[in-house]
Amino acid sequence: MPKIRGVVFDLDGTLVDSRADIARATNHALGAHGRPTLKDDEISSYVGDGARALLSRAARLPTDDPELDRMLEAFLAYYAEHATDFTVPMPGARELLEALADLPLAVCTNKPQRTTAAVLEGLGLARHFRVVVADGDRLEKKPSPEPIFHIAERLGVAASELLMVGDGPQDIECGRRAGALTVGVRGGIADDQRLLDARPDHVIERLDELLPVIQRLRS
Repeated sequence: MPKIRGVVFDLDGTLVDSRADIARATNHALGAHGRPTLKDDEISSYVGDGARALLSRAARLPTDDPELDRMLEAFLAYYAEHATDFTVPMPGARELLEALADLPLAVCTNKPQRTTAAVLEGLGLARHFRVVVADGDRLEKKPSPEPIFHIAERLGVAASELLMVGDGPQDIECGRRAGALTVGVRGGIADDQRLLDARPDHVIERLDELLPVIQRLRS
């Protein structure tokens, strides 16, 4: 088994708890287009496949409906202005990133570029990552392995030498299809059972359990 030479993190539900801000941006877009708003928990269940898919599910519209273009504009504009009103790092995230300063780190998210940058900059996390891949980078979204191959090339390592860490099945499938090892983090935005059904190589309950896993995989 290759030694781990880099770590790739999902963002929402893994490094940050962004549920409240995502819900508010979604309800803003729904309300602006005359559609009923939804409870935060329902909106959270639609997160993971990008903003357009989220709005499609929330508005009960097909993903190719032209109305989604206008809703997406409203969502992105609002979210960019309110990206960290309620969003906070997940417990242990800051400490973990500091402890991994000697490893190249990356973010791989289906979140749009604009809002990804707003969250990372707003929380002071951007400095930890050499590569950030988000929706809009002209790459296929997770669960495609393409983002991992791109990150591996940018970091100068093999995809099999990366560790993909995430709270959702999209993260695990993305890593597995690229030949990377995977860690599932329970208690994020995604449903725990869906995460476990994706069969990650390792499962942790909290981010502070990740450092010992990485240390073992580096030795």
